[in-house]
Amino acid sequence: MENNLIIISDYCSHCNVEPEFIKMLSDDGLIDIQQVEEHYCFPVSQLDKIEKYSHLYYDLSINIAGIDAICHLLDRVEELQKRVHVLERELHFYKP
Repeated sequence: MENNLIIISDYCSHCNVEPEFIKMLSDDGLIDIQQVEEHYCFPVSQLDKIEKYSHLYYDLSINIAGIDAICHLLDRVEELQKRVHVLERELHFYKP
């Protein structure tokens, strides 16, 4: 097994998350899962996302469609913040 992958069944049992939840995230395109031998896995790089999605789903009772919408909006906000930062730097360049 590659070191940069987490086995879904291990993660779910350790974190009290339903495997079906991970499958729903994958089906909706929010995360990528892959099969390695007989195990389904996700990359370690997606762990933060999955934890955020789990919080939204289990603690705040937001469905998968809501999580998708929230993530899309948060990504857009992040893009806009980066753009504002670039524009502020450009503005400082032209200030006397």
